[in-house]
Amino acid sequence: MGGDLYVMVTTNEVSIQTKGDGDVLDLTGRVIEGIEGSGVTSGTAVVAVVGSTAGITTMEYEPGLVADIRKAFDRIAPSGVAYEHDARWGDGNGHSHVRASVLGPSITVPIVSGRLALGTWQQVVLIDFDTRPRMRKIVIQVVGE
Repeated sequence: MGGDLYVMVTTNEVSIQTKGDGDVLDLTGRVIEGIEGSGVTSGTAVVAVVGSTAGITTMEYEPGLVADIRKAFDRIAPSGVAYEHDARWGDGNGHSHVRASVLGPSITVPIVSGRLALGTWQQVVLIDFDTRPRMRKIVIQVVGE
């Protein structure tokens, strides 16, 4: 058997103001800061948004693709059509919940040699689908050695 294995876990919470309505924000720098502060060189970073009308993914964060992703979600779950959620709660954001559910609230990215294992043009992003600006809480949890 080898030497002792020490697993470290650090958790950071970040609050970010969004504009809502498909706002896409680059979180990569915040995630890198969380890794650098953790001391982890090999492991994973989990990035999660708290709430049911926003999601986390990776993408090339550039204006053309940001516009394309907004249009894609408009096709997947359009606003202005009937949603049971709206009928029950009357808040008009049923499409926001559907979009966030399709995308998912979190991602896990490997950490290799102390760095996020992302491609050259790949960033970690938050997409806020709600119908109004929100203060979003992002949890960044780093696990590894």
